[in-house]
Amino acid sequence: MLDQFLWVIFPYLAIATFVIGHIFRYRYDQFSWTAKSSEFIEQKQLKWGSLLFHLGVIPVFFGHVVGLLVPAAWLSAIGVDDHLYHLGAVYVGSIFGIMTLVGMFLLTYRRLSKPSVLKLSSASDITVNLLLLFIVFIGCYATLVTNTTTPDFDYRATISVWIRGLLMLRPEAALMETVPLTFKLHVLAGFAIFMMWPFTRLVHVWSVPLNYGTRSYILYRKHSTR
Repeated sequence: MLDQFLWVIFPYLAIATFVIGHIFRYRYDQFSWTAKSSEFIEQKQLKWGSLLFHLGVIPVFFGHVVGLLVPAAWLSAIGVDDHLYHLGAVYVGSIFGIMTLVGMFLLTYRRLSKPSVLKLSSASDITVNLLLLFIVFIGCYATLVTNTTTPDFDYRATISVWIRGLLMLRPEAALMETVPLTFKLHVLAGFAIFMMWPFTRLVHVWSVPLNYGTRSYILYRKHSTR
């Protein structure tokens, strides 16, 4: 029953909350759809933390998409064998993962150590920062340490197959039985952040200013008192 809850019920509950929560907040609470920037309070740590986090998390995200959603046979068919995939996933992925971890650490340290920033932070802001830091840390640990100490484990034959079955409404909780604890924690924490997403500042991810580069300039003219 615990496996069914962790690997079937909880993921579907998180996905449903993610979708329905976004729809509800967009329709009834658009005025709070903001990143609540605290740049005017402190800029240096925010600059480097945000830069490292965003430059790292985007490649990490697409790496997860490929690793989890694209079957190994498909990659092999286009010439990406297991050795080449391993080099990209472990070595290149680790570089961007560590970059994301350092950025997230700076952002979390800034939020908790700067009294003015902490005062403006809500409980959800702090929770999101700590949970994201944990997700990135345990992900890096699983990639760099667990993969080395358990060479027989292949997440593409377990976690990837499980997640694809989950999305196709054919979940198999048994696939997660042999998965190492660090990977399990990474997966569960990931679904937890998806569940919290619609009710936190993370919604600002969907408000990408795509028209920023093409919009008209705002003109400021000096007012004459004469």
